[in-house]
Amino acid sequence: MDIHFSDMVNNIQPGIFGALNEKKEELLRAGRKVYNLSVGTPDFKPAPHVMKAMQEACGKAENYKYSLADLPELLEAVQYRYEKRFGVHVETDEIMSVYGSQEAMAHIGLTLCNPGDLILVPNPGYPMFEMSGIMAHAEIGYYTIEEKNGYLPDLDSIPEETRKRAKYMIVSYPLNPVCVCAPDDFYEKLIRFAKENNIVILHDNAYSDITFTEKPGRSFLSFEGAKEVGVEFYSLSKSYNLTGARISFVVGDKEIVSKFRLLRSQIDYGIFYPVQLAAIAALTGPDDFIEEQRQEYGARNRALCGGLRRIGWNVPDSQGTMFVWAKIPEEYESSADFCMKLMERTGVIVTPGSAFGSNGEGYVRMALVVDEKMISEIIHVLDESGIFRK
Repeated sequence: MDIHFSDMVNNIQPGIFGALNEKKEELLRAGRKVYNLSVGTPDFKPAPHVMKAMQEACGKAENYKYSLADLPELLEAVQYRYEKRFGVHVETDEIMSVYGSQEAMAHIGLTLCNPGDLILVPNPGYPMFEMSGIMAHAEIGYYTIEEKNGYLPDLDSIPEETRKRAKYMIVSYPLNPVCVCAPDDFYEKLIRFAKENNIVILHDNAYSDITFTEKPGRSFLSFEGAKEVGVEFYSLSKSYNLTGARISFVVGDKEIVSKFRLLRSQIDYGIFYPVQLAAIAALTGPDDFIEEQRQEYGARNRALCGGLRRIGWNVPDSQGTMFVWAKIPEEYESSADFCMKLMERTGVIVTPGSAFGSNGEGYVRMALVVDEKMISEIIHVLDESGIFRK
């Protein structure tokens, strides 16, 4: 049978990730040791009280039926967390659960856009940001993220015609992959920009608990007027090490939340009750371990970046996220070529910056997902390879 697939799915290419995985498998078959710093999966365990809540919930037969809606206790738990962590009060009708921020980002464009509408996403930025528009058959507009601007968008440089057309703008700080935090005055300016141009702001807040600057990470909603212009995606994946549980929240403007909930009621039957109950335990239980993890990520950040600088690779310390962002050595023409050469010579796998957009070319991203002892070994292997010696 001659099956014709959609243009959208035909345009999705595995690209460099497929090539990196093939090379990794080739090295493993050859008996080589591989150090995988390409994927941002936390190596920390979920807290015992969260796993206990999940285990107990899974032992009750009534928890296997359609959930259909968020438990009232879950919405109250999000309220509690936002008040405690960010000093922000949110109403229960300003909160909804989703199957992870990635799923929510993929579908929210269907709530906000008609085909042909324009959305704004960062370049470089997380690839799913683009997909939110692609799924809705919207036009993707890119705003530039550059080192010379502190990796912040230059809102004033966005053309007036683009401002008039844009339905929403995706913003995320601390920003994956460039690993910087945004100052308070940026958010204040962003909210004014959104109001003046009638642009919805979608803030992906995945890494507010993994920052290495003097000030703790904040919520977009902690800034006056934020609820009037958009919503925030708040994930339990990285802070609570619940990546596989797929539980996040969309919080903010209640009209957006209500319409998005309506759309998702046609897609699924709600979050599995044991996952909801585990999330309640996470959001309301002891959270000292989150700060301990932040300190450990910070130590890894300093060990990796400091070690790389010591052997000749000038890598700045990350300000936030569980990643490090680094320029490739000058003698390499592309980030993909450098990544392949690095893996062939050392077994160290990193992600080419070009995977995050054209402005990511010339950089690589490394994940802080191994302990300091392993980082020390990686630094030694890289030094012994001579790859950074001219």
